[in-house]
Amino acid sequence: MTDIKFTIDDNSNALKFQQLVDAILDAISRDQLKAGEMLPSVNQIMKESNLSRDTVFKAYAELKKRGIVESVPNRGYFVTKKITKVFLFLDTFKAYKEVLYGSFLKHLPKNIGVDLHFHHYNINMFEKIVLESLGKYSKYVIMSFDHVKIPEILQKIPADQLLIIDWKIHSKENQSVVYQDFGKPVYNCLKSNLEKIRQYNEFIFYYPEFTYHSKDSIVYFRKFCEDFSIKHSVIFEEDQFRIKKGALYFLVSDRTLAGLLDQCAEKGYEPGREVGVISYNETPMKKYVKNGISVISTDFELMGQKAAEFVTTGSFINFEVPTTLKLRSSL
Repeated sequence: MTDIKFTIDDNSNALKFQQLVDAILDAISRDQLKAGEMLPSVNQIMKESNLSRDTVFKAYAELKKRGIVESVPNRGYFVTKKITKVFLFLDTFKAYKEVLYGSFLKHLPKNIGVDLHFHHYNINMFEKIVLESLGKYSKYVIMSFDHVKIPEILQKIPADQLLIIDWKIHSKENQSVVYQDFGKPVYNCLKSNLEKIRQYNEFIFYYPEFTYHSKDSIVYFRKFCEDFSIKHSVIFEEDQFRIKKGALYFLVSDRTLAGLLDQCAEKGYEPGREVGVISYNETPMKKYVKNGISVISTDFELMGQKAAEFVTTGSFINFEVPTTLKLRSSL
């Protein structure tokens, strides 16, 4: 029987039985408790952690229900399987991130726990949360962003435990990545719909100052327009975003998509007729809004599946998730 001790925080908002469940799961994920080992007795935990008998029994019952431990009459409780605890660090929780998260969970075995965090592109929060997480998880799945401090922070995580998802920026050759390319696939998606794009008088890319979308999309948007002699512009200021009849708009923010639809309602324009719209990132609702919004998007379902594959196999991965244009009535 292990001599491990569990600390319970009386001032925590978490229920004591849940703290004990989490502490045992954490000990298993760190190999402090191994499959086949006996857990401390109910009486031992009651004494060392100052818990009631009911609290300990409730925690053990929860672990037994999950299949993590089993009870043997007249002997005690034993660890039945190794569990893995995963640190999932996303930027923000938008609709398409929900698709990614749902796919990630769906493709993980039941004995793998996931702690979800968000950094909101705040480098101080990013660093603080990563540093506090070190050594507590067996795998780290992190959505990176463009900041000079990111490589130094990510280097603190062992390469075999780290997966960078969505944006490949700042990744090293020895670090696993499951990513989308924001550049050349955009060019290819536009090229494959050249004739539809030519129906409009002008092609306008609105890149608002609040977005963190990769500027590679701007580079390849301009290249496409120049290669095929498409009249175009890139606007950055909100006061420049006044829709024009006969123009096609490329939008990388759902907030700006809502703004365009508001302007359409005010002017009586129908997307796909008086103005065209291509939005970035698929969400479940875009196929229904205004008879369908055309979307350039990576496959977030597949991205979540590949991230789960890294967690379950532990194998190095370098995978580019395809980006496609889903043609709907707004183009």
